[in-house]
Formats: sequence, C-alpha cells, structure tokens
Amino acid sequence: MNGTTDKDEFDLIIKPRQSMLSIDFKGLWRYRDLLMLFVKRDFVATYKQTVLGPLWFLIQPILTTVTFYIIGSIANIPTDGIPPVLFYMAGIILWNYYADCLTKTSETFTANAAIFGKVYFPRLIVPVSIVVSNFVRFSIQFVLFLAFWLYFYFFKGAVLHMNTVALLFPVLLLLMAGHGLAMGIIISSLTTKYRDLKFLVTFGVQLLMYATPVIYPLSSVSDKYKGLMLLNPMASIIECFKYGFLGVGFFSPAYLLYSLISLILILFIGVVLFNKIEKSFMDTI
Repeated sequence: MNGTTDKDEFDLIIKPRQSMLSIDFKGLWRYRDLLMLFVKRDFVATYKQTVLGPLWFLIQPILTTVTFYIIGSIANIPTDGIPPVLFYMAGIILWNYYADCLTKTSETFTANAAIFGKVYFPRLIVPVSIVVSNFVRFSIQFVLFLAFWLYFYFFKGAVLHMNTVALLFPVLLLLMAGHGLAMGIIISSLTTKYRDLKFLVTFGVQLLMYATPVIYPLSSVSDKYKGLMLLNPMASIIECFKYGFLGVGFFSPAYLLYSLISLILILFIGVVLFNKIEKSFMDTI
C-alpha cells in the first residue's frame, strides 16, 4: 500500500450514520447537481406525452377553483366579502403545495427502492427535490393568483386590503414546505413496514383539507370548534396568507409560532425515523 491511508486513496469515504439526529448537509450540498436532476426528472415524468404539458400548472388550480365556486354558490359558503374565485384560489394554491409535498415525499422509499439499492447518495435528496419541484409549480400558480388579484382589484372594483402581513409570505412558504416534508418523510419511513398507510395518505389529505379553512373562512366556524381547528398548523398559515393578501382572515403571531414549534417537533421525529429506516429499509421493502 506504500504507506498510503484510506484518506489518501479515496475522495469520499462512506461511513454509517452515528446519530439518528444527524443530517448530512455537506452531502446534500455536494450532490446538489443530482438534486436538480431529480427536480428535472419530476417535471419530465409528470408531463411526458401530455398534450398541454406544463400548462396543467395553470389549468389544475383554475378547474379546482371553478369546481369550488359552483359548490360554494349552491351551498352558500361565505367568503367574507371577497370575490369567491379569488378566495378559493388563495386557499387552493397553498393547500396543493402542502398536499403535493406530503403525498409525494411519503413515497420516497417505495418509489425509489431500485435507485437506492444500486448507488449511494444522501437519501434525503429525494424528498428535498420533491419540495423544490413543487415550489416551482407553486410559484407559477402564485403568479396566476396575483394576476387574478390585479384583475379583481383594478377591473372589478373588489375591496382587497393587501397589508404588511403579506411580507410574511416567505415565512409561510417555508412553514408549508417544512410541514409537508416532515409529515412526508414520517409516512415514507412507516410505509416500508406498514404498507397500508399508502392507501390512507391520499384519502387522509383530502379529509384534512376540509378540516382546514381552505374553501371557507375561519370566521364561519363557531367559537366552539375554532380553537380545535387552529390546532392544525396549516389553518393559521392559510388564514395568515388570506389576511395579508386579501385583508380578511385570522392573523395571530402566537398561532404562527405554534406552527413553527410543531414543525420543529414533527421534523425531529421525521429525521429520527428517516435515519433509522435508511439503514435497513432494503431488507423490508
């Protein structure tokens, strides 16, 4: 060996993770090109062989908004004086981002088992790439929301009071992405052993949407259940967004702090489970 050591021979030495809480940030940065390749893969795989391609980024929220507009008109769902189309779209684009992050990261191990079994890279790159690719989709939909906002404000004379709370938008975005990522990696870790969970995820996310003020204002909920609903971290996030951009809704720094604390707790649990399952998931998947 001519007196050389492993450090002299190799550029990268793969060692077992010593702590369940450790996150390989250096590895994530080193493999950032791979992360962007995964982001590109998500776009190509989703819209390959489709006629409209990325236009579905705009079509999906519009169709969903129209659907809820019809349902809301029939059921007389209040929108706090905001044009229903704008009110529904505000909640839908936020919820879609959270839901997509959660459902897609929940398939991290099962959907990528073939890749994980052949080559080494930081496994956390996969769920992070999903959050990034969904962010690009959300950004396009957010521009669509702003276009509708401008239309209703300047051409329809809608009373919209955008205020300084809108400056918290980056914070809200990080909270949404973090909650989706944290819950997703928890579920992805559990589904390696409990396969039934994957059948409950989509159904559970749909139920959770109706327990969140996405298509109805929190003001329409009785005081008896309002506090219970705010235990859902996404409730205060969506209400804060509506308050900042539409001038209606519920804004409470205390509940945003609660969303942050709950994110830290859920992410802690998610990282522990993810690191634990990462070591042996190929034996059970």
